[in-house]
Amino acid sequence: MQASERTHGAPHIVVLSSLFPNEMQPGAGLFVRERAFRLGARFPLCVVSPVPWFPLQGLLRKLRPGARPGAPRRESQQGFDVGFPRFFSVPMLLRRLDGLAMALGAWPQLRRLKRQGRLDVIDAHFGYPDGHAASLLGRWLGVPVTITLRGTESRHALDPQLRPLLTAGLKRADRVFAVSESLRQVALQLGVDPARTRVVGNGVDIARFYPLPKAECRAALQLPAEGPVLITVGGLVERKGFHRVMAVLPELLRSFPALKYMVVGGSSPEGDWSVQLQQMAQELQLQDCVKFTGQLAPDELRKVLSAADVFVLSTRNEGWANVFLEAMACGLPVITTNVGGNAEVVCRPELGAVLPFGDAPALTEALTTALRHPWDRAAIRQHAEEHVWDRRIDDLAQEFMALARHSAPRPQMARGAAR
Repeated sequence: MQASERTHGAPHIVVLSSLFPNEMQPGAGLFVRERAFRLGARFPLCVVSPVPWFPLQGLLRKLRPGARPGAPRRESQQGFDVGFPRFFSVPMLLRRLDGLAMALGAWPQLRRLKRQGRLDVIDAHFGYPDGHAASLLGRWLGVPVTITLRGTESRHALDPQLRPLLTAGLKRADRVFAVSESLRQVALQLGVDPARTRVVGNGVDIARFYPLPKAECRAALQLPAEGPVLITVGGLVERKGFHRVMAVLPELLRSFPALKYMVVGGSSPEGDWSVQLQQMAQELQLQDCVKFTGQLAPDELRKVLSAADVFVLSTRNEGWANVFLEAMACGLPVITTNVGGNAEVVCRPELGAVLPFGDAPALTEALTTALRHPWDRAAIRQHAEEHVWDRRIDDLAQEFMALARHSAPRPQMARGAAR
């Protein structure tokens, strides 16, 4: 949709998210960008993505390669302005100050956008520190704020230092969106008004993700034409559980000697377990079974998903995993853990199975069953089609228009009013 097709009288939206792709971190926050730019087809929109910084950051990268790679000051992505202001943040220390520091770092850009008439609503992603920062900026600039909960909030709600800050930000927000009902319940448990909350899940681009001929995809990937193939896609971090899947592969190989496991992903802002996973493959003598592809672009990911038989994610925590719908759009059943919003995506037995977290025997049994089961892949694809992005953006557009109509102008507050 071109700018001329945007909703008449639509408010100017500024997306605030510390997790957003850039030339130095091309895979960071793709799901945030997907929603933002689709919303930007209907509303005038730009992005402010604050980047953590501290003076010894170069030394940190020597100790932990890939940590805090930084970002350019500004980019134009698909015709949208994306700014990357810095904010002071010491890794793993003083996290209770990150929300305020992020707000102060983003303040000059948002104030300039406000003066240019390009800021009517702040649309923040993640409850802390982003949502807390947005709630402060909304007070200072006199504009309404929305916060989308994406999965980290369950952990932060248990942190005695961060819970009060998370709660304060959510209570100040005009709308709290949650990508799953489980995350909405986190907000309600923190005392957020139910009338200001709404579940709006992530969507899937079914024009980008669809089944391709399996034989052709396997040939292109140098996979055997016959034999079962498992796949996991995600950042190579502990939370995603690649190692938990690899731990059960020796048992699975007894029943499926030709089994292959595709590990798709790379480093992420959470870290990089690629060395640990490669060492584990060697220790378990899985070199012929496990194939590391690195991070893939969506068009390449479609091919790898189409080559596989079952998608598995033994994750510790998720909000709403977009990759489930992408796998389903390619006809794959999903085996995953009963955490976060996973059971809301894999909501019926014909779509896969949801297991207790950390139960290796249950994972082995579920994968064995899934590899032998005659799945109705057309029905799985149909489930993905029920969650296309256009429906999500319709819901969000109604919320933003209502917010613009009903939010009374608020006086700007002084920059120091940070409580």
